[in-house]
Amino acid sequence: MAVSRINFTKQSLEKLTPPPKDGGQVYDTYYDLKTKGLVLLVSYGGSKTFYLYRKINGRPERIKLGGFPDLSVEMARNKAAQHNGQIASGRNPQDDKRSLRMEMTLEELFDIYMERYSKKHKRSWKYDEREIPKFLKHWFKRKISGISRADVQALHAKIGAENGMYQANRLLERLRGMYNRAIEWGWEGTNPALGIKKFREITRDRFLQPNEFPYFMQSLMAETNRTLHDYIMVSLFTGARRSNVLAMRWEQLDLERAQWRVPDTKNGEPVVIALVPEAAEILQQRRRLTNGPWVFPNTDSASGHFEDPKRGWRRILRRGELYQLLHLLREQCKWNDPQIELMKAQGEADLESKLAELHKKAESLKIDTSEFGFPSLRLHDLRRTLGSWQAITGASLQVIGKSLGHKSQQSTAIYARLHLDPVRESIEKATTAMLAAAAKSIA
Repeated sequence: MAVSRINFTKQSLEKLTPPPKDGGQVYDTYYDLKTKGLVLLVSYGGSKTFYLYRKINGRPERIKLGGFPDLSVEMARNKAAQHNGQIASGRNPQDDKRSLRMEMTLEELFDIYMERYSKKHKRSWKYDEREIPKFLKHWFKRKISGISRADVQALHAKIGAENGMYQANRLLERLRGMYNRAIEWGWEGTNPALGIKKFREITRDRFLQPNEFPYFMQSLMAETNRTLHDYIMVSLFTGARRSNVLAMRWEQLDLERAQWRVPDTKNGEPVVIALVPEAAEILQQRRRLTNGPWVFPNTDSASGHFEDPKRGWRRILRRGELYQLLHLLREQCKWNDPQIELMKAQGEADLESKLAELHKKAESLKIDTSEFGFPSLRLHDLRRTLGSWQAITGASLQVIGKSLGHKSQQSTAIYARLHLDPVRESIEKATTAMLAAAAKSIA
C-alpha cells in the first residue's frame, strides 16, 4: 500500500491513478498537507474516497466523508474540520454513526412499547396493538430518528382526510406516547410528534330520541338472542361502558342491595352503580339461567364472556327501522295490506328483503324515507342515552356525572344543553311569582 503526502487540489486528485490489480495492493493512501487527518484512498477499481484518520481516546478511528469528485476538496476539508472540532471538544463523531446503526427501528420500538408499557399500564392496549401497525406499518423498517416532524404532520393530515379527525388524533397520541417512552428509556432523540396541533373534535351527543324509543324497544323485545337482549337492556339501564357490561361478573353484584361495583374503570377508579328495579330483575333472571363467573357468558369466545354484539346491534336497528316504516304506512297512508303481519321478519336476510320492500312501497307513495331508521346510533350511545334522559328529566350535572362514573366535569358538560327544560320551568315559576307579587301590590 503506497502512502504519500500531497496538497489536495482538484487537478492533483484527478491525476492519481489506481494501484495495479496484480500488485497485491487494495488501495493507495494519500494524506492532505493542509488538513490534519484528511486522507484519500484510491482503490484498484478506480474509486477515490475521502476519510478522516485520527486517534480518539487512544484508539484509531476512520471516518468516511464521501467520494471524490462528488465531494469536492473544499467540502472534504470543511467536513474534516468540523469533525476535528468535535474531537478537540472531547466528542467522537463515530459515536453518532454507531448509535444510529444500533438505534431501534419503529417496529422494534413498537414491540418494546407494547410489552414494557402498553400491556402493563393501559386498559386500551388492544387498540394500540391493532391501530399502530394499521397506520404506521409503512414506517416500521425506518430508524426512529429518521421519522421527522414533517413526516408525522403529513401523515396526521392524510389520516384526518381519509379516516376522520378522531382517528388521526388518537394515532398522533399513540405515536407521541411511543417516543416519550423511548426517551424515558434512554434514547437521546427528539419526539417528532410534539408540537403538532390536533384536529378540533366535535363532542358526540347522539342518544335515543323520544320519537325513536318506541321502535327501538319494540325491536329489542322481538330479539330472540337472550344474551344480546339482556346485555343491551342492562347497558341502557346502567349507563355503564360497553367493556364493563360485557365483562360483568357475578362477584361484582349485590342484588339484594341492588348495587354493582365495577372494579376496573376507564378513569382507573372503582365505581358503584345503583341498579334500578328493571335492571335488577333482568340480572336476577340471568342468575337463575347461567353458570360460571360471567353474567353474559359465551363459551365460543377466548375470554369466556360475550364480546362482539355489533352484528346483533345492527339487526336490532334494522328491525326497528322496519317497525318505523310499518307504522308510517299504516297510520299516515292507511296502508292495510293483508300481508302486513307477515312483515315480522325472522332471519337477517328476510329482514333486509322486507325493508327493501317497504322502502319501495314508501317511494311509490312519494314518502321520503332517507332519514328513517337510527342514523349514526352506536352501542356507546346507550350510555349517553341514560345521561341525556337524566338531564331532560331534571337531574343535576353532578348527579349525572356521579351515576356515569365521570371523573371530571368536562365529561358531563355535553348534557348541559339538554338541561334547559328544568331551568326554563324554574324561571317560569319565578317569573309567575314575580308578576303575581307585582299584581298583588298594585291591587
